[in-house]
Amino acid sequence: MQRFGMVVGLKPGKSEEYRKFHAAVWPEVLAMILECNIRNYSIYLKDQTLFSYFEYHGENIQDDWKKMSAHQKTQEWWALMEPMQQPLSTRKEGEWWATMDEVFHLD
Repeated sequence: MQRFGMVVGLKPGKSEEYRKFHAAVWPEVLAMILECNIRNYSIYLKDQTLFSYFEYHGENIQDDWKKMSAHQKTQEWWALMEPMQQPLSTRKEGEWWATMDEVFHLD
């Protein structure tokens, strides 16, 4: 199992809309998240910053990212979410949500 922390900005004035969507995530999107071996997934909001945490339980995250990216309903969901988000300028090439380095963990 791998743990992931990721961060992306939220554009001003989009907090209420973003919260509303995430109070009722589409079932097809939730099913795809699980099918792609992601568990214990949370998104937190502080000011204009979104922080996500999840655990990956698969064998090849790149293959699962491709599978998720090819899923029609997930693409539709992302098309609604991405205009509300503001990626960090320091993210790695190809990233939308910037990955973070884990510096401490305690079970």
